Amino acid sequence: MMPSYAALDVSQETTAICVIDDAGRVLAEKKVATCPEVIAAYLNQKAPGLVRVGLETGPLAVWLWNELAARRLPILCIDARHANAALKMRPVKTDRNDAAGLAQIMRTGWFKQVRIKSRDSYRVRSLLVAREMLVRIRVKIENEIRGLLRTFGVLFGKRVGGFTGRADEIIAGELDASPEMRLIAETLMKARASILDQIRVLDRRLMAVARANPTARLFMTVPGVGVITALSVTSSFDDGSRFSRSSSAGAYLGLTPRRYKSGETSRNGRISKQGSVMTRKHLYEAATTLLTRNLRFSTLKAWGLKLAKASGFKKARIAVARKMAVILHAMWKTNTPFRWSQEEAA
Repeated sequence: MMPSYAALDVSQETTAICVIDDAGRVLAEKKVATCPEVIAAYLNQKAPGLVRVGLETGPLAVWLWNELAARRLPILCIDARHANAALKMRPVKTDRNDAAGLAQIMRTGWFKQVRIKSRDSYRVRSLLVAREMLVRIRVKIENEIRGLLRTFGVLFGKRVGGFTGRADEIIAGELDASPEMRLIAETLMKARASILDQIRVLDRRLMAVARANPTARLFMTVPGVGVITALSVTSSFDDGSRFSRSSSAGAYLGLTPRRYKSGETSRNGRISKQGSVMTRKHLYEAATTLLTRNLRFSTLKAWGLKLAKASGFKKARIAVARKMAVILHAMWKTNTPFRWSQEEAA
């Protein structure tokens, strides 16, 4: 049976399919509905000796990959940035041309495969994303209240009792002379209270998930790492065996410097910021907590504070976040809790 290779250029309504042979000649191409059954039926009919079929990362990639893998197709998901580097050489961009280009990439093997995480990891990440969205809305409401009050000369400031206490104080006193502003402030505060209630609902669910997850509980032995960070890292890595070396964890999350070297020029840049923005942010917050809060002494904190004195606090937080990622992955691989000092490590 002649080997063949195929690729899918996926959009919301339709998917362009291209099938080529081992020499790169087009055997079949068609645009079909974005439906796993339709795509699988077409490939089974037109590519009986299918070696690989690829699609780029995108909004529908996880769903399609799982459905086509369940139908026993040799489906691969490839990095869209890597594919774009090859496809942008084509002068004309169409769905048909993109599918043909992706098929050639499948044939040559010049691609970077992307790991599709487990459904449980995606469920946890969905909870984290939903919570982060609600937190952003809460912060936006609070900033809007401060800005509106400042326009009328009312400075919010910081008082004992937190944001709610200070807002109630202003509504009850300084806004008596302005019924419109009082109505606006009360309405926004009610919206904020509703958002806080929903955040608490998600927090309780995340705590329940963390209690049932041994890896998350293990990660929470690290100072500064709470439920959110533990679940974020767990769902981002998905599997402790995916990296052969724990040092790769920092690069995976975009916490290592970019490197440029050409001829006599060699320089390191800022961190790459590849990978999950959310997990990188959570690790950065955990590193800040470790360095600024009065937590129990640890070798990691001592190392971070020494680095802060030499290179500045901002660089130290990034370096500690990267080291945390490496430590967390090593803990997962070896199933050992955090070691607070070098004596424990020995």
